[in-house]
Amino acid sequence: MHCTKKETTLQAIASHSILEVRGVTLQFGGVKALDNVTFSVADGSITSVIGPNGAGKTSVFNTISGFYKPTSGDIFLHQKSLSGIAPPRRAALGLARSFQNIALFRGMTVLDNIKLGRHCHLKTGPLAGLFFTPGARREEEQLRQEIEERIIDFLEIDHIRKAPVSSLSYGLQKRVELARALAMKPKILLLDEPVAGMNREETEDMARFILEVRREWGITILMVEHDMGMVMDLSDHVVVLNFGQVIASGLPSEVQANPEVIRAYLGSGDIQALRAQYKNAATRTARNGMRSAA
Repeated sequence: MHCTKKETTLQAIASHSILEVRGVTLQFGGVKALDNVTFSVADGSITSVIGPNGAGKTSVFNTISGFYKPTSGDIFLHQKSLSGIAPPRRAALGLARSFQNIALFRGMTVLDNIKLGRHCHLKTGPLAGLFFTPGARREEEQLRQEIEERIIDFLEIDHIRKAPVSSLSYGLQKRVELARALAMKPKILLLDEPVAGMNREETEDMARFILEVRREWGITILMVEHDMGMVMDLSDHVVVLNFGQVIASGLPSEVQANPEVIRAYLGSGDIQALRAQYKNAATRTARNGMRSAA
């Protein structure tokens, strides 16, 4: 039996997946936030989940992260079920997340906020850190050096590492949140609207960092984002939700041409109107810059 290009792509993703969402339904009373949602995230890929407002995108992220327990279905990380595993343990297993609304400690410095991301991997407990035992001091120093030498340098925030988060611009705060997620040493990074509220320059910078996280750090990325230009430029695979159901899944070019996706966004079959939304010069510039540097 001959497989189409789309079927071959989906088979390849499933056979090399790091994360699998299998038949997940999430119900609140009589309302289904998610309805039999199934998709896979290929190891080393950038996969985006898109859809109109209220489509279920954040519910997917909350279920994967462990904040919501699915009514039915399951989620697998490296082919191991995450059922019954609390969010902190999922983080220790390599699943890190940023949030749509910045979740940083505004009164703490940039460096201290980033350090918090690594605590799920520290061998010494919080009491040892409180009383500054020798083991805790060694781990704290190793953590500081690694963060300062790699993460802070990578995200170009050395000049603000001692600044309180409350003094930073919105774009820099989003960058600090990404730094904290990287400090968790994730295998897969969930980015919830990473460029929401950013100006063009900030969006271009974040797009560049996302590409470099995948290329230089080897981290798989699952992203929810409303900026269609960025989604289509950066993604290897796109999953489209509408009313809690997957209505399309495939390459960006396939999703872009899917009439059901167009109707979900615009309520009509006007594909040219949706294509116009994909033209985001900032993210294309970022990607072209990465290609030139490669």
